[in-house]
Amino acid sequence: MAVPHPQRVALHTRLKPGMEAEYDRVHAAIPPELNAALRAAGVRSWRIWRHGLDLFHVVETDDYAAMRHALREHPANVAWQARMAELLAVEDDYSGNDSGLGLVWELP
Repeated sequence: MAVPHPQRVALHTRLKPGMEAEYDRVHAAIPPELNAALRAAGVRSWRIWRHGLDLFHVVETDDYAAMRHALREHPANVAWQARMAELLAVEDDYSGNDSGLGLVWELP
Protein backbone atom coordinates (compact mmCIF):
# COMPACT_ATOMS: atom_id res chain seq x y z
CA MET A 1 0.00 0.00 0.00
CA ALA A 2 1.41 3.40 -0.99
CA VAL A 3 2.08 5.95 1.71
CA PRO A 4 0.21 9.21 0.92
CA HIS A 5 2.32 12.27 0.26
CA PRO A 6 2.48 14.60 3.25
CA GLN A 7 1.39 18.19 3.21
CA ARG A 8 4.35 20.54 3.32
CA VAL A 9 3.52 23.79 5.14
CA ALA A 10 5.83 26.79 5.55
CA LEU A 11 5.42 29.06 8.56
CA HIS A 12 7.01 32.30 9.71
CA THR A 13 7.25 33.35 13.34
CA ARG A 14 9.28 36.05 15.06
CA LEU A 15 11.15 36.12 18.36
CA LYS A 16 11.01 38.84 20.96
CA PRO A 17 14.30 40.80 20.88
CA GLY A 18 16.98 39.18 23.02
CA MET A 19 15.37 35.71 23.02
CA GLU A 20 17.52 34.17 20.28
CA ALA A 21 19.87 32.19 22.52
CA GLU A 22 17.05 31.00 24.79
CA TYR A 23 14.98 29.86 21.80
CA ASP A 24 17.95 27.89 20.47
CA ARG A 25 18.60 26.41 23.92
CA VAL A 26 14.98 25.33 24.42
CA HIS A 27 14.91 23.69 20.99
CA ALA A 28 18.12 21.73 21.56
CA ALA A 29 15.87 18.90 22.80
CA ILE A 30 12.10 19.07 22.85
CA PRO A 31 10.26 17.14 25.59
CA PRO A 32 9.62 13.47 24.74
CA GLU A 33 5.90 13.88 25.42
CA LEU A 34 5.73 16.71 22.84
CA ASN A 35 7.63 14.60 20.31
CA ALA A 36 5.13 11.78 20.85
CA ALA A 37 2.15 14.15 20.56
CA LEU A 38 3.47 15.66 17.31
CA ARG A 39 4.04 12.26 15.77
CA ALA A 40 0.64 10.96 16.92
CA ALA A 41 -0.94 14.03 15.29
CA GLY A 42 0.66 13.09 11.95
CA VAL A 43 3.78 15.26 11.92
CA ARG A 44 6.48 13.55 9.86
CA SER A 45 9.10 16.28 10.20
CA TRP A 46 9.39 19.85 11.44
CA ARG A 47 12.42 21.97 10.58
CA ILE A 48 13.13 25.50 11.80
CA TRP A 49 15.67 27.99 10.46
CA ARG A 50 16.48 31.24 12.26
CA HIS A 51 17.76 34.48 10.77
CA GLY A 52 18.06 37.06 13.53
CA LEU A 53 14.61 37.25 15.09
CA ASP A 54 12.84 35.61 12.15
CA LEU A 55 12.00 31.91 12.29
CA PHE A 56 11.11 29.91 9.19
CA HIS A 57 9.45 26.53 9.66
CA VAL A 58 8.73 23.73 7.21
CA VAL A 59 6.28 21.16 8.54
CA GLU A 60 5.54 17.89 6.80
CA THR A 61 2.36 16.34 8.11
CA ASP A 62 -0.44 14.07 6.97
CA ASP A 63 -3.07 16.82 7.41
CA TYR A 64 -2.05 20.24 8.77
CA ALA A 65 -5.54 21.32 9.88
CA ALA A 66 -6.15 17.98 11.62
CA MET A 67 -2.72 18.19 13.27
CA ARG A 68 -3.49 21.64 14.71
CA HIS A 69 -6.90 20.44 15.92
CA ALA A 70 -5.35 17.37 17.60
CA LEU A 71 -2.69 19.46 19.33
CA ARG A 72 -4.85 22.43 20.35
CA GLU A 73 -5.70 21.03 23.80
CA HIS A 74 -3.06 18.32 24.10
CA PRO A 75 -1.33 18.87 27.49
CA ALA A 76 2.19 18.55 26.03
CA ASN A 77 1.46 21.14 23.35
CA VAL A 78 -0.37 23.50 25.72
CA ALA A 79 2.70 23.51 27.99
CA TRP A 80 5.05 23.97 25.00
CA GLN A 81 3.01 26.84 23.57
CA ALA A 82 3.01 28.55 26.99
CA ARG A 83 6.82 28.33 26.98
CA MET A 84 7.00 29.59 23.39
CA ALA A 85 4.71 32.53 24.27
CA GLU A 86 7.52 33.78 26.53
CA LEU A 87 9.89 33.84 23.54
CA LEU A 88 7.75 34.72 20.50
CA ALA A 89 6.51 38.15 19.49
CA VAL A 90 3.07 36.65 18.64
CA GLU A 91 1.95 33.51 20.41
CA ASP A 92 0.01 30.73 18.70
CA ASP A 93 -2.88 29.34 20.72
CA TYR A 94 -3.95 26.97 17.92
CA SER A 95 -7.43 28.53 17.87
CA GLY A 96 -7.38 29.86 14.31
CA ASN A 97 -7.51 28.34 10.89
CA ASP A 98 -3.83 28.94 10.09
CA SER A 99 -2.83 27.40 6.78
CA GLY A 100 0.77 28.58 6.61
CA LEU A 101 2.46 30.73 4.00
CA GLY A 102 1.19 30.71 0.45
CA LEU A 103 3.49 29.05 -2.08
CA VAL A 104 4.64 31.53 -4.73
CA TRP A 105 7.03 29.39 -6.77
CA GLU A 106 8.65 25.96 -6.77
CA LEU A 107 11.39 24.55 -8.99
CA PRO A 108 9.63 21.82 -10.97
